[in-house]
Amino acid sequence: MGERYLKSVRLLAECMQGFERFSGVSVRRSGLTHAQFDIIATLGNTPGMSYKELGEKTLITKGTLTGVIERLEAKGLVARTQSSDDKRSFFVRLTPAGDAVFHDVFPKVVADGKRLFASYTEADYAALETTLARMKEQLAHTPHPDEEKEENH
Repeated sequence: MGERYLKSVRLLAECMQGFERFSGVSVRRSGLTHAQFDIIATLGNTPGMSYKELGEKTLITKGTLTGVIERLEAKGLVARTQSSDDKRSFFVRLTPAGDAVFHDVFPKVVADGKRLFASYTEADYAALETTLARMKEQLAHTPHPDEEKEENH
């Protein structure tokens, strides 16, 4: 088998990069980065959520999340309020301007995605989702050898 898996990993990464380039056209036109759009799309149609929830629901790493939210706050698209229970925790919600951006950009990104996947059948989606879910599960439950060593010390 050798390095066979590398071909698949590279293909997966290239697909993700290609999809980001493709969907990025509508996102960039609105003056947002992918990370900013991810936050707005996640907060859209919700009353808001904590940083912890936002981190769990987006593709943004914890270290990047604060900076992205600060930039969105500077643009007037989100508002942060300190949690009354935990002064170290913040609650984030869209402002009316952020909600307007969400209702403008999100449908465009979804429509672009629908056009990109127009030739996919239900069987195509099922096969893709099965394969990706299996990979996600494998990644979630297979510790790296270095992590195993740390736990044993």
